[in-house]
Amino acid sequence: MMQETYNIGGMSCASCAASVERVTKGMPGVQESSVNLATGKMTIHYDPKKIKAEEITDKIKGIGFTAELLSRDGKKASEQAVTITPSGEISTKGIAAAILLSAVLLYISMGPMLFGEIPMPDLISMDTHPVNYAMIQLLATIVVLFIGRKYFVSGFKSLYHRIPNMDSLVAISCSSSFLYSLAMTFLITDNPHQVHHLYYESAAVVLTFVMLGKHLESGSKEKTKGAIQKLMELAPDTALLFRDGQLTEVPSDTLLKGDVVLVRPGAKFPADGLVTEGAGSVDESMLTGESIPVDKEPGSQVIGGSLNGNGALHVEVARTGEDTTLAKIIRFVEDAQEKKAPIAKIVDRIAGVFVPVVIVIAVAAALLWLLLGKDLSFALRIFTAVLVIACPCALGLATPTAIIVGTGLGAGNGILIRSGEALEITHNTDVVVLDKTGTVTEGKPRVTELKALGIDENELLALAALAETLSDHPLAKAIVEEAAERELSSTMEVTEFANVTGKGIRAKLGYGGNLLVGNAKLLSETGIDLTPVESFAQALSEKGQSVMYVSLADTLCGAIGVADTVKPTSIKAIAAFKEMGFITVLLTGDNQAAAAHIGRQVGVDRVLAEVLPEEKAQIIQKFQEEGHTVLMVGDGINDAPALVQADIGCAIGNGSDIAIESADIVLIKSDLYDVIRAVNLSRLTLANIKQNLFWAFFYNCVGIPIAAGLLYPINGMLLSPMLAGFAMAASSIFVVTNALRLRTKNLDRPIRNQTARKRKEEKPA
Repeated sequence: MMQETYNIGGMSCASCAASVERVTKGMPGVQESSVNLATGKMTIHYDPKKIKAEEITDKIKGIGFTAELLSRDGKKASEQAVTITPSGEISTKGIAAAILLSAVLLYISMGPMLFGEIPMPDLISMDTHPVNYAMIQLLATIVVLFIGRKYFVSGFKSLYHRIPNMDSLVAISCSSSFLYSLAMTFLITDNPHQVHHLYYESAAVVLTFVMLGKHLESGSKEKTKGAIQKLMELAPDTALLFRDGQLTEVPSDTLLKGDVVLVRPGAKFPADGLVTEGAGSVDESMLTGESIPVDKEPGSQVIGGSLNGNGALHVEVARTGEDTTLAKIIRFVEDAQEKKAPIAKIVDRIAGVFVPVVIVIAVAAALLWLLLGKDLSFALRIFTAVLVIACPCALGLATPTAIIVGTGLGAGNGILIRSGEALEITHNTDVVVLDKTGTVTEGKPRVTELKALGIDENELLALAALAETLSDHPLAKAIVEEAAERELSSTMEVTEFANVTGKGIRAKLGYGGNLLVGNAKLLSETGIDLTPVESFAQALSEKGQSVMYVSLADTLCGAIGVADTVKPTSIKAIAAFKEMGFITVLLTGDNQAAAAHIGRQVGVDRVLAEVLPEEKAQIIQKFQEEGHTVLMVGDGINDAPALVQADIGCAIGNGSDIAIESADIVLIKSDLYDVIRAVNLSRLTLANIKQNLFWAFFYNCVGIPIAAGLLYPINGMLLSPMLAGFAMAASSIFVVTNALRLRTKNLDRPIRNQTARKRKEEKPA
């Protein structure tokens, strides 16, 4: 199957998007087609053996829209295709002219009616010169209609293709008012009273409100895409490349793997790479959300787009173009914004029939009032008001704008969400299953406790590090790193070194003494009594920690506890999970003692230890069979099956590529509290979508009957087409503005899901 993304031009409302989806889905070989109104893009999956890209674009153009190929299987089709600008947009000057002319029309037509005697040249007075009065309105209206001609071209073209949209409603209503007024203008010479039946101002003001509303809506929609725009702006245009011993400024997109570049203080890194020379701190906040600069030295990885704070760094390029971290993040966010949430599919079905139904209601309402004895002018006012007030745009924008802002907010906080579906499902999860190693814990052993005999703790640690320096065992590295952090060293020198497999290290020092560092078996074989540290070692073992004994010259010097330690934010995150109503489960292949100790330390509800990789997915499935919606958090290759099985898989960003590819949510930082932020983001976004949908449905369900004259028999109230036009424009702007409110939300405060099932209180295992 081939996946392609197209830029679709000419769409004005949800009905347009639904029409493009419908015709493309009906083509042979097309498996799936999804159109996003907010981004103006279509993602389509099809069999290239059955259909060609040209046939798809021809089909879309055949129903009145434009289609430009943006990408194929995730790769850009061309630079030109990615930078398409909307065609037919009405300029700000044009809208300003329309507003000015509409204001003049309102003054001439409505001023005397609303305010009585107002300054008005006698030459265009309705009473003394009715033809002039009509002609000045006709000329002003023609100019306004010309400025907004795109709505007539698009609207009638859609009608011709039998896929009416919002533009069709505007075109029909404004044309009806204009043509009716034009007919009355020709009759004025025979019957001057017809001057009271002119509705030029309705046609002009309605169109002006639509143009102004769309202009404001467009600006607000662009703000929703701000997160991706900011990410795109991170990559610098040029880089300083070392070539043949010379420093040359070159375009960043010409860099190759293995090139060495100089990044000066205050400059951005042009690509992912490794520091080969220099040291300094780097600001990665725009990519990870972490505000504290990260120290870099030779061997450190740097991310393209991050900012060098201080110190000139020489960087060897490791990844370029579409393979860089920044490019992957952008692609990840774009994909998420293109994919629809399940709730959006319901709206799509409604939007697909919305405009035809509105046209039927408008015609039926007008005919009914004619049958009830009202004149053609009254019926025209009803017909126009119903067509104008209906707002399929608000329906179409309710979901995608919230998802665009939500995924953008997530990206700014180092949280990448793969799809709108994942964003929707996450809010309803009630069980969180946490992998232990690398997720709840640091993922590497550290020195936890020391017990020294006859010497102080620092001397004990320095001795152990002296022996372990030449070993590459993880426990040895933990001891050496701890000694380095404490800035400890020994004046003694190792002259002989032997790595005893499964036991530890034997070393001989310069003065001839033997130094042993290892497990109980190594020291017992040498006849060293371990009784003085027996209780200490027993306590560590019960916590699942490894014990390293140290002896010098056949004398026990002490013992060192080494274990994988809990991340600083894990306890806070798990407490927040409980506050939000989650059942928390620690899942690990580690031994029961180590798992239980970590479980007690962080406060999870259940601990499942000694679980094989293939069993992890089965445990997830068991929770699902019990009726739970499961969120799985992991980082390793062995977590991939469980991440796929879970309703929502969440991968810690420093995890394996396979885990990240299997996940629905990726955390760029290795911070478990980011899972809380992701769930909060989901719940806030879904609440925002529901607010938008409620407004869109409420507005249409209340506005259309009022426009049809429902209240007229009760209190004589009749909705002006101009007021209807204002309400329609305001409705779309309200939806987009409400979505933008998401950007101000705090993701750190735990939000309990009121609709989720009550969390079962279970004691930690």
